[in-house]
Amino acid sequence: MTEIISANKLSAGYGSKIIWQDATLTVSKGEFIGLLGSNGAGKTTLFKILLGLEQPLKGQLELFGEQPRKGSTRIGYMPQRRVIDTDNRINAIEYVRLGLSGTKFGFSGIKLSNAEHEEALRALKLVDGESLAHRPLSELSGGEAQRVFLAQALVSKPELLLLDEPLANLDIRRETQLIRLISRIVKTENVAVLLIAHDINPLLPVVDRIIYIANSKVASGKPSEIVTSKKLSELYNSPIEVLKGSKGQLAVLGVEEAVHHNV
Repeated sequence: MTEIISANKLSAGYGSKIIWQDATLTVSKGEFIGLLGSNGAGKTTLFKILLGLEQPLKGQLELFGEQPRKGSTRIGYMPQRRVIDTDNRINAIEYVRLGLSGTKFGFSGIKLSNAEHEEALRALKLVDGESLAHRPLSELSGGEAQRVFLAQALVSKPELLLLDEPLANLDIRRETQLIRLISRIVKTENVAVLLIAHDINPLLPVVDRIIYIANSKVASGKPSEIVTSKKLSELYNSPIEVLKGSKGQLAVLGVEEAVHHNV
């Protein structure tokens, strides 16, 4: 498998404040990886470093064999929150096209070229959103909007997708549909995916590995290796209990107390 990300003893923080440290991990093409941890653990910080928006405090990091840089079309990024102006009548295909035009965070008003139209339509097809192409964003449901946002992240044909909380505010049915869709895209497009989530359960059937950030530490491995009472207790330096339900779902107990204890 082609290695996309290689980090060795990487540390992140602001000034003298360390958020997490000594992260050693790799991500290869075609891998689906869940990025887990409590609020404020530093998950989005890792994304910012990969996007070239922030620099690590120390350690080595290679992305596509070189230092991360801003504006790389080899990375597709779906931020956690997108505000949709109800008065703006931009439709889905125009919005997806912004991922090609270099104006991802604003509508340029320029008419789509034929080539851009085809690329945007292709991305919508990938997310089963072709029927949404000419509908205004402001009229889409939460699940439909998430598919359009995902299409914009895919339109430049990236090799790495960074998805920040794409499951937030979705009901269980739409959450499951989106996870299955992303898993399919990982396979058909041979793209690596890093997906930030709070709950491991929706990801269990599809992820290859997880990266778990807690108490300034970073662990990487299969869910069965990381989401255990022993491993999480080591990460949090506090007793954590992982329970398994009859259908394989996991319940992690004691994290809130551990986070409060370590603050």
